[in-house]
Amino acid sequence: MTEPTIFDLSVPGRKGVTFPEPDVPEIALPEAFLREDLPIPEMSEMDAVRHFSSLSQKNYAIDLGFYPLGSCTMKYNPKVNEVTSRLPGFASVHPLQPIESVQGSLYLMYELQNMLAEIAGFAGVTLMPAAGAQGELTGTLIIKKYHADRGDHQRTRMLIPDSAHGTNPASSAMLGLDIVPLPSDERGNVNLDALRELCDDRLAGLMLTNPNTLGLFDENVVEVIKIVHEAGGLVYGDGANMNALLGVFRPGDVGIDVLHFNLHKTFSTPHGGGGPGSGPVAVQKHLLPFLPDPVVGIINEGDDDEAPLYGFIHPEKSIGRVKTFYGHFGVLVRAYTYISMLGQEGLRDAAEKAVLNANYLQEKLKGTYTLPYDRVCMHEFVLEGRWKDVPDIHALDIAKRLMDYKFHPPTNYFPLIVPEALMIEPTETENKETLDRFVDVMLKIAEEARTNPQLLKDAPHNTPIRRADELKAARDLMLCCSSGLE
Repeated sequence: MTEPTIFDLSVPGRKGVTFPEPDVPEIALPEAFLREDLPIPEMSEMDAVRHFSSLSQKNYAIDLGFYPLGSCTMKYNPKVNEVTSRLPGFASVHPLQPIESVQGSLYLMYELQNMLAEIAGFAGVTLMPAAGAQGELTGTLIIKKYHADRGDHQRTRMLIPDSAHGTNPASSAMLGLDIVPLPSDERGNVNLDALRELCDDRLAGLMLTNPNTLGLFDENVVEVIKIVHEAGGLVYGDGANMNALLGVFRPGDVGIDVLHFNLHKTFSTPHGGGGPGSGPVAVQKHLLPFLPDPVVGIINEGDDDEAPLYGFIHPEKSIGRVKTFYGHFGVLVRAYTYISMLGQEGLRDAAEKAVLNANYLQEKLKGTYTLPYDRVCMHEFVLEGRWKDVPDIHALDIAKRLMDYKFHPPTNYFPLIVPEALMIEPTETENKETLDRFVDVMLKIAEEARTNPQLLKDAPHNTPIRRADELKAARDLMLCCSSGLE
């Protein structure tokens, strides 16, 4: 049954909240802001609570089931992260307080900077970027300013592999850089011959997603970096997939110059729903002067009787601010909690289990589904959601049918180099029983595609909202303007 809207449930005169008499003089609103009609729903508190509780039960969430979204890492968020982020000393802090009154918060940020630098093998980190995509933009800003500072103004080309994350070209294009596509080879690595041909004195850098969106670790990563560096370019590492590498591989150790993390993916802070996210950026020593201003540092070492004083350091050649204040602090607290509780061995164990789970699913499903790059994967893998003997079934049909079995669909139609792509990432937090149920359902859907293909074409059958007409939604727009607003 379709849930009525809150406006449908509204009854004139009902109140959910009664405000106390004001203890300050009332002031009339300016006439320019007055409206003749303000359609605010009128409901009791109980009706409002029941309405939104009912809606929440119709939604899908990581606390309810498996989210095999490739490249989005929808893994379980430990509840202790929420406890620490809500501690009064963290939740009530304000960025304009004197630094002497927020030493605990600054200490946490300083330690988190050092933790991330150590995990990935870099000299320094900024916590300021508010999302992974903003981390990308920050990294490319640093690369651009580095070349400008050296007088290399002709370096305007950014190489983007066809297996990179989709935001990589957008981040470079926003800065006016020329986007140059870079093809993959037959094993899903960067094509070395194409790379060599594109490396000249116009090269600003290469944006390398590793592991890439195929879920594959580039077997030639050291040679790729060497080729770019010999041409005078820098290598940007898209670290969104660091959850496959923790404690096993440090990108900075092989020469990557700048890298962003997704704290809201790798380090188990809430992901999705519009944020908040966090995309810290790590750099090698030669790029430290270009970090966003400011970064947290020790401004007074103290002595035996006095603790260090934490404050803000202003990089000499900074690209400037990329966000108001210093980052999404609540997300930083959650990530600090996660890293501190797992420690070095725990982080490595998480990465190993993420890789193990992905390879388990890949082995179980290949053969029934086409695996375009048949090699050991990392944290995710990509299948083709199509069969030659069932030409009318597409990846979207498989994804919609999964919803009938209470599974969230995997990522569809990305990366673009795989036709009818289904990008699947189990993460380290799912147990074998959940993975086996997913395999059973995927195999059953493959059978249904041949025995009753219309079942897939009409799916989902038992969700609150059935399959939408995406083309109609895009072509037949319904745009409106609120009454009284121009």
